[in-house]
Amino acid sequence: MTSAPFPNRPRVDAREKVLGAARYAADVAVPGMLYAMQVPATIAKGRVTGLSTDAAMRIAGVVRVLTATDFPPPPPGGAGGPPPPATITDDIAYRGQPVALVVADSLEAAIEGAEAIRPTYAAVDFTATIDDKGAVTQPVEPTRGGDAEKAMARAVTRHKADYVSPAQHHNPIEMLSTTAVWENGVLTVYEGTQGSNMVKGALMRTLRLTAEQVVVKSPQVGGGFGQKGGPQRQTALVARAAMLLGRPVKLVVPRGQVFHNATFRPKNRHRIEIGADAAGRMIAVRYDADQQQSRAGQFPPAYHESPPMMYGIPDYDGTAANIRIDTQAPGYMRAPTPHPASFAFDSAVDELAVELGVDPLDFRLRHRATRDPIDDKPFSTCFLNECLIEGARRFGWKGRPIAPGMMVRPDGTQVGWGVGCGAYPANVHPTIATLRVGADGRTRFAAAGHEMGQGIRSTIEQVLIRELAIDPAGLEIAIGDTSVAPQHVTAGSWGTASAVTAAEQAAVRLKATMADLLAGRTPGGNLHRQLAAVRRPSVEIEVTTVGPGQGEKEIARLRQGGMAVSGPVFPQFTSFSYIAHFVEVHVEPHTRRIRVPRVVSVADCGRVISPRTAESQVRGGVVWGISACLREATEVDPRYGGWLNNDLADYVVAVNADIGEIDVGFVDRPDDLFNSLGAKGLGEVAMTGCAAAVANAVYHATGKRLREMPFRVEALL
Repeated sequence: MTSAPFPNRPRVDAREKVLGAARYAADVAVPGMLYAMQVPATIAKGRVTGLSTDAAMRIAGVVRVLTATDFPPPPPGGAGGPPPPATITDDIAYRGQPVALVVADSLEAAIEGAEAIRPTYAAVDFTATIDDKGAVTQPVEPTRGGDAEKAMARAVTRHKADYVSPAQHHNPIEMLSTTAVWENGVLTVYEGTQGSNMVKGALMRTLRLTAEQVVVKSPQVGGGFGQKGGPQRQTALVARAAMLLGRPVKLVVPRGQVFHNATFRPKNRHRIEIGADAAGRMIAVRYDADQQQSRAGQFPPAYHESPPMMYGIPDYDGTAANIRIDTQAPGYMRAPTPHPASFAFDSAVDELAVELGVDPLDFRLRHRATRDPIDDKPFSTCFLNECLIEGARRFGWKGRPIAPGMMVRPDGTQVGWGVGCGAYPANVHPTIATLRVGADGRTRFAAAGHEMGQGIRSTIEQVLIRELAIDPAGLEIAIGDTSVAPQHVTAGSWGTASAVTAAEQAAVRLKATMADLLAGRTPGGNLHRQLAAVRRPSVEIEVTTVGPGQGEKEIARLRQGGMAVSGPVFPQFTSFSYIAHFVEVHVEPHTRRIRVPRVVSVADCGRVISPRTAESQVRGGVVWGISACLREATEVDPRYGGWLNNDLADYVVAVNADIGEIDVGFVDRPDDLFNSLGAKGLGEVAMTGCAAAVANAVYHATGKRLREMPFRVEALL
């Protein structure tokens, strides 16, 4: 049965956020609270040879200084997060790594105590960048479909170029924080995280605790974008301090330390060759990518995740490699590999269209994808062409001159129009959900999921309100809490697809239970009144949902705190979300500054469950896409290691003055093979392709190709 469109309801949490009433992890106040501050290493690689705590302990208010001797050695197999383990060790793998934790009665005393500690080190040589001697290249398994070498040999036209994306850092407004309470043998941790169950598992392994001894709560997340997807290094430090001291301990990590200890988007490089036949169709791709990586990091260079799924090119040969240097481990950052891959690949597609003398929009439209060339399966749906057609109509693409440099304003400003496309895997995770409706007017839905501003509570509310006659004012959506339901990581754009399916099935089950309870009776009013009429305090049901091809094995993994995500390749099909961006840029004649006055973005994410939050997701992705290609880069200091611009003054991001009109649209056609509501992911795909659209528009305005982000003024002088 096809799901009907959903109404454009307000965000469920809009009022409390506007009023400042939304509670975040660092807002938790517990009697007897202590405050912590980390001491960062000032060398890039080596070992701590001495660490005196005397000066810190003489500061009024300092209670304890924890060092490596206060922590158990890392358990076999690591502590569940990216190496180094989430503890304090004397071995230094990167600049900024914590070497001590100062705990005090006040934040000011903790900061002063941390500044008073002056460790001594035995430093060794280190490798700061991927171009330095000492960088180690480690290839991974290639991605291949068809026979690209053979197909490329018969190509009539070829385009080959290199593209580069810089290291970039997440900067959520809510910084990393951990508040730990150790009471009656139970550790309760409040943390803004996308993966409360992963945090719980890491704490269990690191601190040798049982599942019953650890509870992790993430009430709201003030921005995550992947940075808060896995266990953070500071979590176990704060938890250990609370256990040792018997008092609650809170740490809010300063932004400079966030830059140096949290994961980030690594610098990555792309060499792409695309071949077209005599009819002007793309028939083969050779694509080599590599990325910056720590010595033991695990973030995969999956740059071939999306490009093969875009334009129905049958023969694809992709290689990838990690380049290991001395840094903290990189990790997932919104549209982790599809963002830089789409910048490179969709720039290359545009360049090939120009070489062929074909309008870039028409060139893309002649390449409708219907089948996954890597796994040889049909797509469940692929409405990228529909995105392109609707986006072009809204943008007014018709009549765009093919030649660059043809649109110039009276003041000499060059105007360019560009198009860029992106794709992102449609993934899903098992969910165990509980739904209770009470005669007192209250409803509680408890399931996996974390609210980091994307609006997952709003999507769940949409389904429950549509399916059940309940009072919206009495609805509680309990997520991000390991004590109410097994929690998976909310990332990879599988949160909504997983949660709303569980909400729908729970609603269906509850209606059936109510029908059995009423046994033919027809009391008036909503479900609350009906329960009161038959003198039943409440009705509660539990449902378990799985994705295509999943079963008991994945459910068991969820119950045990593990990851059980599946997709985008399912037993019978492959599933992706798609987007098309149309961008207008203005390049000033003297300063060469690039402005983006308007963007039209149309997405194919299956059925749109919450139009209000979906539009917000796309606008946010477009803003970030513009910021990523025009502003953002984290600079390495090759002399000392670490990051130079590790604050919001020097890490430049797009601001209001940089952003013009963003018109958002949706195909809004359900993917009935993917799930019963037909909903696929949106948050990640929103950013993909935007940087390419800007680059392509800059070429159309100036005739100059920019193949390295960010696009600096000097590149256009």
